[in-house]
Amino acid sequence: MTAFDLTPPTESQRRDITAGLDADEKRVLLQHGTEAAFCGVFLDNKKTGTYCCRFCGLPLFRSNAKFDSGTGWPSFFKPYDEAHIKRIRDTSYGMVRVEEVCARCGSHLGHVFPDGPPPTGERHCLNSVSLSFTESGKPLPDVLKRGAPEGAIDQAAAGVSNTAV
Repeated sequence: MTAFDLTPPTESQRRDITAGLDADEKRVLLQHGTEAAFCGVFLDNKKTGTYCCRFCGLPLFRSNAKFDSGTGWPSFFKPYDEAHIKRIRDTSYGMVRVEEVCARCGSHLGHVFPDGPPPTGERHCLNSVSLSFTESGKPLPDVLKRGAPEGAIDQAAAGVSNTAV
């Protein structure tokens, strides 16, 4: 069970956060769009830390679960906490895929595929625009003003050396 409050943002919080998003962020996060391959700011990020939901700040993935999938999008083999993501069957564009959204705010993150590395065999293929990044040793975002563990340092990420990309 996660230590984070997964209660969705209030309508007021949702309006305020949405007002601060640019057009591309709105298209991807709120309208389930996709950013172009090999263009995302986090594709080549090699820093140690935690990737969080761009909309609500919920931690989604740690850098030590990131790997180079060669697909053009940041890819991870394991979520920060399985409770932080929600998987939804996606039959758009004539394909059957698994869409991944933030379990707290419902923002679109990307898709999950069964062709990742061990130990999970999963490839969480994400849009950089759906993410924010908190470097190891820095406090996690507290977008919704809920207090610790949000706004605190992710101790697990701070103590992990990043051997992934």
